[in-house]
Amino acid sequence: MATGDLSLTAGGALLARLKAVGVDYIFANSGTDFPPIIEGLSEAAAKGVPLPVALTMPHESAAMGMAHGYYLATGRSQAVMAHTNVGLANCATGAINAAVENVPVLLFSGRTPVTERDRFGARTVPIGWGQEMRDQTALVREASKWDYELRFPEQVGELVDRAYAIANSTPKGPVYVSLPREVLCEPYRPDDVGVPNLMSPVRPAPDRSQIDHVAALIATARKPVIFAQHGAGSADAFAALGKLADRWGIAVCQYWAVQLAVPTDHPMAIGSDPAGFIEDADLVLVLDSLAPWSAQAHRPEASATIVQLGPDPLKARMPIRNFRSDISIVSEVSDGIMALKSALDARDVGPAIAARREDVAKIAAERRAATLEKARLRDDGAMTSDFVAKAVSDAIAGADAVLLSERGCTMPPMTLNHHRAWYQEPHAGGLGWSFPAALGMQLAERDRLVVATMGDGSYMFANPVACHQIAEALELPLLVIILNNAEWAAVRHSVLDIYPDGYASRTNAMPLTGLSPIPDFVKVAEASRAWARRIDSADALAQGLADALAHIKTTKSLALLDIRTIG
Repeated sequence: MATGDLSLTAGGALLARLKAVGVDYIFANSGTDFPPIIEGLSEAAAKGVPLPVALTMPHESAAMGMAHGYYLATGRSQAVMAHTNVGLANCATGAINAAVENVPVLLFSGRTPVTERDRFGARTVPIGWGQEMRDQTALVREASKWDYELRFPEQVGELVDRAYAIANSTPKGPVYVSLPREVLCEPYRPDDVGVPNLMSPVRPAPDRSQIDHVAALIATARKPVIFAQHGAGSADAFAALGKLADRWGIAVCQYWAVQLAVPTDHPMAIGSDPAGFIEDADLVLVLDSLAPWSAQAHRPEASATIVQLGPDPLKARMPIRNFRSDISIVSEVSDGIMALKSALDARDVGPAIAARREDVAKIAAERRAATLEKARLRDDGAMTSDFVAKAVSDAIAGADAVLLSERGCTMPPMTLNHHRAWYQEPHAGGLGWSFPAALGMQLAERDRLVVATMGDGSYMFANPVACHQIAEALELPLLVIILNNAEWAAVRHSVLDIYPDGYASRTNAMPLTGLSPIPDFVKVAEASRAWARRIDSADALAQGLADALAHIKTTKSLALLDIRTIG
């Protein structure tokens, strides 16, 4: 952009530079610190300066979730802007989710004006004092790769470039910048608004000697196994991993997977249970896994070689994570998979591999059959999450859909076959993620079928009134599926896991897990003119799914199913 003698406020220049580095949207919840941002939007638009699209978010959790989902769909960082410390506090859970999942959100919030008078932008209302903090950044510092407070208007251009480059450097993650109102109000001559980025993100290539060494280990391994938790990273790597595993007869375990690494019906896909493979393995390849197996329940052989590959193979930001790593390879997981497949393609497959492939395929098929059997309707007609997951999978078959699940549909009984078919809630456990993240995905890909499934508790955590308002305002044709059992089932299962024969296991109503009386979620959705239906029986489920999908196809607006389940 040729700037000539064009001048902007620092607020306007900040917005323009965000567009220049590749930000499409600003998901914003405004407040009294926003006058220079709002004026900057209007000023830059009036002067023909390209800007990101600024979207009004009725709650900050929705803003963070949508930025998260948009990145998953596009691979491009987006910006979130919140109101001083109170708005930033509402962003904290989303920042924690993004940090654990290496999602590079550019997070900004205003800062209460520093000055009380005699400076343009100084405090004007009582909350200017009430929102003052000694360390506002502390609200998100542990979840941020980098943070800074804007000091002078001339910093704007370079500061945005630095924030973007650090957020998108391996390992990726959110960054935070606080924006004092007085600084944003100052004039700025944006000579650098349209210039190329000052710095580029860091993307380390996998070390060739390490890759060749691991390829040699795989070629001679007796019982190798792959653990994948965060998918394969790209469509090409997804295909490559499937071919690699099949050619070399390597079992792939997707333990607590948040993304899909191989199709659920791949002949080497053994499901999510490491038992029977981790104990006998002589080579374990871990692909970008926070906790590849339960250290309490599963222990690899001391003689096994364990390889951890990923953007941060040792998960350095975690205070405690003591999974062994005999070989640690730093790279984006997609780059590592592609390099490893290339190295293995140059090697001959030994005669023992065919027998191993047959053995793994037999176990995988047996596990798959058992999983599908478990997904059958119960004799009493009650619908389990596995049953609903299978029904949803059948209903969307062939639609190239993206499904985001948060305590909702379970992955094992579903037939999922492309690298973006499945996303599960972040391992940080910041609930209320799947609904707004799905909105962000749908915003990026309006013609793709996006399905958000969640438990009843997760739906309430998502601030559903805010999410439905966004869906209606932006005309996002999302399918929302609630698996409603009127309780915190995950909490109950955790209690039973630790105290299987305890007092809580024998109670009729386990303390601190019930959510009755459950709200009428159909009416919540209908308050924003969404199509919604309650499903009480298996007989109604298939028709309800068909009707919901037909509604989305014909009206391009949100549909919701409130499905009553057990377990």
